[in-house]
Amino acid sequence: MSPAILLLLAVGLGLAGWIAARSRAWAFKREAAAGERLAALPTYHAWYVALWIIIPMTLFIILWATTSPYLINQSVLASDAAAGLPAVDFQREALLREARAVADGSRPGVFNQDAKVLIEPFREAISRNNLIGILGSLIVGFLGGVWSFLRLKPDFTARTRVEKTVMSILLLASLVAILTTLGIVVSLVFETVRFFGMVSPIDFLFGTHWGPDPMANPENPDPTRYGAIPLFWGTIYIGAIIAMIVAIPLGLMSAIYLTQYASPKLRSWLKPALEILAGVPTVVYGYFAALTVAPFVRDIAVSIGISNASSESALAAGLVMGVMIIPFVSSMADDSIAAVPQAMRDGSLAMGATTSETIKRVLVPAALPGIVAGIMLAISRAIGETMIVVMAAGAAANLSANPLEAMTTVTFQIVAMLTGEGSFDHPATLSAFALGFVLFLVTLGLNFVALRVVKRFREAYE
Repeated sequence: MSPAILLLLAVGLGLAGWIAARSRAWAFKREAAAGERLAALPTYHAWYVALWIIIPMTLFIILWATTSPYLINQSVLASDAAAGLPAVDFQREALLREARAVADGSRPGVFNQDAKVLIEPFREAISRNNLIGILGSLIVGFLGGVWSFLRLKPDFTARTRVEKTVMSILLLASLVAILTTLGIVVSLVFETVRFFGMVSPIDFLFGTHWGPDPMANPENPDPTRYGAIPLFWGTIYIGAIIAMIVAIPLGLMSAIYLTQYASPKLRSWLKPALEILAGVPTVVYGYFAALTVAPFVRDIAVSIGISNASSESALAAGLVMGVMIIPFVSSMADDSIAAVPQAMRDGSLAMGATTSETIKRVLVPAALPGIVAGIMLAISRAIGETMIVVMAAGAAANLSANPLEAMTTVTFQIVAMLTGEGSFDHPATLSAFALGFVLFLVTLGLNFVALRVVKRFREAYE
């Protein structure tokens, strides 16, 4: 049974408890003597009971959904039908997966005939486990509802209890992002340490040749093939140089025009149209770069005498990437400039400054924290882009300043190393985690710089 059905059951029981508790609280209010008041409104009594039904049931459902597959497998393995299963773990797991898929209706039949005998044991185990899940959820919800319902009294401080519970839920929700980030860092660090146990960090961080061989002996890898400098250079060159040369001027100038020169009617059309760029899928940008921009750049290069221009180039990827991140720069700059107090603009104009001088010397410096934050966000977005690089920049790890040559980035190589059938014990696969860890540190550094700049200029203009 799907956990979603059990969650709907928990919500239904919670609603029933909410109605019953509210009726009981209103009864307390009617029975109270003249001048006496309840310690909390009837609504808080209702939410107290509802939370004590829904939260325990939800926790039980999560526990049940987590342990259910394991319990079903163990039940089938303990049956007589599993006595003839092969001893090899891989073959045994394949048969179990086939039989279970047929038993739960995901597949019409089995490919391996040896899995047929396991279908009925799986069906029995699934039915039994579903019954346990339903009964367990009902029992937990009933006990929580009865316990909380019996605690309701005229002087019961239900409001305080409900507010503390809601605060705890909000705290857990806020910790999800922190715990997720911590989990990512721990996993990256663990795998990166394994990689650096096989390849020296010096060779990885300062080597100039990138060409991992997934078929090489993992016990004796060639460290000269794991030099990541070309990848770092390609990432910076495409995402932080070429793309920013396009995005920063266009984004900043569009924000200045929309906030200072455009009429309200024109702004109401141009700003949403500009922000549509942020919602276009990156694969669409990739197709545009590969089919339109890259051939155009190559033809222009050939027309001016560059005969070896490639249809895959850093310039094509960087131009399209710059267009893609214009909304990040423009929106943040727009909001920051619009947030500058009107008194500063009026004061500058009253002193005789022109509109352009006011923009250069008053509005842009005052809005600089938001502008810098938008630029840093755009850079972080650009260096993490993959699809445009895959489709327009190529896979060659070149250490060159020629924008017409094919280049690759860290994100492209991470995808290349983690796709396929490579072993996670091979240094070629583990190198993806080391690249991801370095990319994480770079992004963290960009965010740190942005926060420092924002803090410095905010103190100056507040």
